Amino acid sequence: MLLNLHSYYSLRYGTMSIKVLIEQLRAYGYDTAVLTDINNSSATLDFIKQCREVGINGLAGMEFRNGNRLLYVGIAKNEQGFKELNDLMTSANRYKSALPAVAPEFDNVFVVYPYGAVKEGELKDNEFIGIRPHEINRFVVASQKHYERYVVLHPVSFRETDFQLHKQLRAIDNNILISQLSDDQTGLCTEVFISRHELINNYSRVPKLIENTRRLLAECSFDFDFKSIKNRKTFTGNRRDDKELLHKYAIDGLIRRYGANDKNAKERVEKELEIIDKLNFSSYFLITDDICRYARSRNFHYVGRGSGANSIVAYCLGITDVCPIELNLYFERFINPKRTSPPDFDIDFSWRDRDEVQDYIFKRYGNKHTALLGTVTTFRDRSIFRELGKVYGLPKEEIDKIVDYPDASLNKDEITQNLYATGNELMDFPNIRSIHAGGILISEEPITCYTALDLPPKGFPTTQFDMYVAEAIGFEKLDT
Repeated sequence: MLLNLHSYYSLRYGTMSIKVLIEQLRAYGYDTAVLTDINNSSATLDFIKQCREVGINGLAGMEFRNGNRLLYVGIAKNEQGFKELNDLMTSANRYKSALPAVAPEFDNVFVVYPYGAVKEGELKDNEFIGIRPHEINRFVVASQKHYERYVVLHPVSFRETDFQLHKQLRAIDNNILISQLSDDQTGLCTEVFISRHELINNYSRVPKLIENTRRLLAECSFDFDFKSIKNRKTFTGNRRDDKELLHKYAIDGLIRRYGANDKNAKERVEKELEIIDKLNFSSYFLITDDICRYARSRNFHYVGRGSGANSIVAYCLGITDVCPIELNLYFERFINPKRTSPPDFDIDFSWRDRDEVQDYIFKRYGNKHTALLGTVTTFRDRSIFRELGKVYGLPKEEIDKIVDYPDASLNKDEITQNLYATGNELMDFPNIRSIHAGGILISEEPITCYTALDLPPKGFPTTQFDMYVAEAIGFEKLDT
């Protein structure tokens, strides 16, 4: 029944981790809920996965805002709808444009507008108007009982005890004193979990809204496959050609590295190739080889490191320069027949060359299927207290004392004790989305099937989730 959940990945707004959100859903008796973080899908797939593990029907959505202004909430009917939400957000990020005040034509998305934002007669077939509990009286008087296009909308953003923490986050986000916050810059203090029974009771005067909400949720399902590999499946277009091309390149490299008559090396190359093909990793080797070939054509120096050095095929291709026979390295520590995820190559380029290599990768494999891996920087130590000090209007000298001398007797007053307490609460909260040092994803399906994309100053599309989520949903990154 909850169409509008925010986690703390609604940066500087929500206060609950995915784990806490799910614990609260169970504690308050909900079996279905939609995660609708603000302008991002960083945690959506992680939410779906964790919900599934505890028997909750987790659904995907996104809340769209321009600045502090809520436009509408999108709820994906299915995986295609999730892609539509990600595409809308990606487009706005790519072109640095405002989100449309009226939702675009969606094929697999329900849209819920806040009460008063649109007129009932302007709604498309997939669109509704959400009524919050405090709006029920006004709604009943004004609607004259035409309830078909209205649903229950009870946003959840923080725990009951976290409203002050939410306000501090909002002051940080708006770069103002907490005393200067206006009502439209924060959520309502009622954006907390209440029991499912209490929620239904709040709408007892308009049971049609409960019925509409249940019908909407019943039309949504999210059957995401977390086990399948999401990386690009082939290099040439089909597996057989991949196998033959990799074999050709490996034998060419074998002759170059060992000569034509080294029986031991040839046996090991053939054995590795058999396992690589069996596990369908030929494309991964060929894509990595393709990047290295481009680097060599530009005379860019690189170092292949990590467990990939255990592979004689990688050595023959020139991905690494470590001979596994000479150093008695075992291929099975890199890939073995029981492995289900792709191997991991780390290719280090000079900072002077990395951008050009990445530009080649994006042009070679296409922006729709290629993205830099994102990361999330968190509130940590000194930075927390500097941010909070500014929120409460403390001069720089006092903030420096709080940061540099936390145990000093001068820092025992009520204000500084409050800052320390809040700082401990904020420790490790997501703060800013950023870019992984060198991780790249190359996918079979468009990247927006899995995430909306940011466009940081570096200029390359970047996932809104980090390496841990990427791994959990079936990606293996390339490190450049």
